[in-house]
Amino acid sequence: MVEFYNKTDKKVDFKGLEEVVKFLTNRPVEVLIVSDSEIEELNRQFRGKPYPTDVLSFPLTYVAGGPLGSVVISIDRAEWEAKKRGHSVADEIKLLLIHGILHLLGYDHEVDKGEMELKEREIIEKLKLPTSLIDRNLTD
Repeated sequence: MVEFYNKTDKKVDFKGLEEVVKFLTNRPVEVLIVSDSEIEELNRQFRGKPYPTDVLSFPLTYVAGGPLGSVVISIDRAEWEAKKRGHSVADEIKLLLIHGILHLLGYDHEVDKGEMELKEREIIEKLKLPTSLIDRNLTD
């Protein structure tokens, strides 16, 4: 089960996002689409970083059959990045969702030895999406 909340006035392809979630996990996930100002507040509050980011993940403590957690995506960042990279906003949101769910599943590119990067690349290739967040951050 996937619960979607679009807290913006922008149109979002939730059917495509639901397919991504189902590809990655059978546990319930909450996905919130927000503005830069809202994700900036969450980033400040939960990570101590006073600026907007593209995606945040909030895992829940594991309970058998319980929800995996929440992924919050900035539509403003997704639009900007999609334009910069020359692909659709829908694809960018899917990339951000994959990245966020991998964090919910326990991957952490900031401390692992490349496991999240490999997993993200594998999923993106299977889903025929553009370059992964981790890969493009290594080349930017």
